[in-house]
Amino acid sequence: MSEKQRKIAASLVERAGRTYADDAGITLKDTPAPLFQLLVLALLLSARISADIAVAAARELFSAGYRTPRKMADAQWQSLVGALGRGRYVRYDESTATRLGEAARKVLDDHHGDLRNLAELSDRDPARVTTLLQEFTGIGPVGADVFLREVQAVWEWVAPYFDERALAVADELGLPADAVALGRLADGDPAVLAAALVRASLDHELRRDIG
Repeated sequence: MSEKQRKIAASLVERAGRTYADDAGITLKDTPAPLFQLLVLALLLSARISADIAVAAARELFSAGYRTPRKMADAQWQSLVGALGRGRYVRYDESTATRLGEAARKVLDDHHGDLRNLAELSDRDPARVTTLLQEFTGIGPVGADVFLREVQAVWEWVAPYFDERALAVADELGLPADAVALGRLADGDPAVLAAALVRASLDHELRRDIG
């Protein structure tokens, strides 16, 4: 890697290196509750709504106590709608409340309440995890990318994971448009660099300043 590329990557991380899990108040660990919370965040970010609103809605859900699949599955539908509304997730609040309940029940029924089961089911193949994640109603390719980008912080077998959006911005900024090469610029934390690249994709001023 060139010195210029290293400086660009470092500047990106300094300016925009916050994961969405951090913003949502998720202390990400390889344990059932944080992994479920990340699934919830991925589902919320899957809708055509701003990331800030999706993150705010996640924080409201978690503050209301819906941090585990059991708590979410047992929640009253109207209570979920209310939490989403407090996070200003109002355009999709009713359909999303339904999907959150369905996702929680699926985690309980299909994964015994523990999304670490995805590693076993996929033989630790990120591409297969993508397919399994999209079995949750409301999570498509975008949501699967969100989950994998963030979970690589605790699932080292996923890393380095940079989705098409992150790779496109990397290329625009003169960084390698290749996940392995980008990983070498991540200073041991590809999840943070991936998040910074995604944030840059949404911020023309940031791209201009760094590029």
